[in-house]
Amino acid sequence: MKRIGIGIALAAAVVSHAPGAHAFCGFYVGKAGSKLFNKASQVVLVRDGDRTVMTMASDFKGEMKEFAVVIPVPTVLKREQIHVGEKSLVDHVDGYSAPRLVEYFDSNPCRVMRFPEAIASASPAARMDVRDAQSRARSLGVTIEAQYTVGEYDIMILSAQQSSGLETWLRENGYRVPVGATEVIATYLRQNMRFFVAKVNLAEQAKLGFSYLRPLQVAYESPKFMLPIRLGMVNADGPQELFVYALPRNGRVATTNYRTTKLPSDVELPVYLKDRGEFGRFYKAMFARQVENERGHAVFLEYAWDMRWCDPCAADPLTSDELRKLGVFWSDSAGGGQAPNVFLTRLHVRYDSAHFPEDLVFQQTGDRTNFQGRYILRHAWTGDERCSAAATYRAELRARHEQEVERLASLTGWSIADIRKRAGIMGGPQPEPAWWERLWRK
Repeated sequence: MKRIGIGIALAAAVVSHAPGAHAFCGFYVGKAGSKLFNKASQVVLVRDGDRTVMTMASDFKGEMKEFAVVIPVPTVLKREQIHVGEKSLVDHVDGYSAPRLVEYFDSNPCRVMRFPEAIASASPAARMDVRDAQSRARSLGVTIEAQYTVGEYDIMILSAQQSSGLETWLRENGYRVPVGATEVIATYLRQNMRFFVAKVNLAEQAKLGFSYLRPLQVAYESPKFMLPIRLGMVNADGPQELFVYALPRNGRVATTNYRTTKLPSDVELPVYLKDRGEFGRFYKAMFARQVENERGHAVFLEYAWDMRWCDPCAADPLTSDELRKLGVFWSDSAGGGQAPNVFLTRLHVRYDSAHFPEDLVFQQTGDRTNFQGRYILRHAWTGDERCSAAATYRAELRARHEQEVERLASLTGWSIADIRKRAGIMGGPQPEPAWWERLWRK
């Protein structure tokens, strides 16, 4: 029997920058792409006025001669309106917009490491390197306020006089600054904010298990902004996953005939979710729980962002050329090599005929409020120093960890006891360690 299937792979991880411990971004750790879900369809919808370009990527597994696709379209298509696209483009959109895991590290509550102290403790050669780096930074109007090494991360706290100088410094030091970030950086500088920057290397190996076909693309004009899904449910053997990446000019895209709701985001969770495969396991369970809470009738917003930048970046923003290949036909009007005005909306739907009896009907909105599925890990400070601030920190840490456990259980439905065990947290209050317990600890 021939069937339709659509899928996607993960893009590579990239370095991101973070302006502060309580700011919107953080260390980028990993993401939950569409590859987590079986029988997943991915559709890119470029829309402006009545013009639509639709790209459909396939996760079909089997003999190619068994593949067939039947898609309702609102108008008769000429040969020139049909194109075979590049799978890597859909991969890139998926990677850029995927829900992401970020992490922070608690600082020593007893002291704050200042930049002059770091210089004083360094070797003469290291001090010379630091002075050279500081001199170059000053020439760009950038001040290195402090720098630390935390595990595999090299961290700096920066201030700057203007965004151009800061961008130049970041690029010279190996950071990839997304196109269009100048305005955003300038707004932070006007607020006299500092910038938390970090270099991190993270390699992810995606195991897909599917044989992919190149995506089909169609371009057409119609006042109807919709996606036919009912035909694909005729011979389906269970619920299917659908990821829609809408790329209009103005703002978010939402469904008009089904409720569009945001997934839970910006929540702190136990740090063991960084372990291999754990974040993907969490995200699948969390999404299933949200579908259940909405009784199977909702469309979920996973990402909404101006395509010209990101924070943190799960992948680089798409280039003007990539957007053009996906059908952003107004890209030539940007001029000067600038990225066109595109606002990406990522929607995730788990659907079957019982809960989604109608095709998806969309509307464009003027809402350009940024949103992303973002999940936070906060690593505890583990030093031995003793001070009043440290005593307060340790007393509050226990409650924070318990809140993280309860939050994870609420989002996923997992057993609190199992989560506590996995996170290394014992039940009940724990006393402050006696002074002699730390005396000869190595």
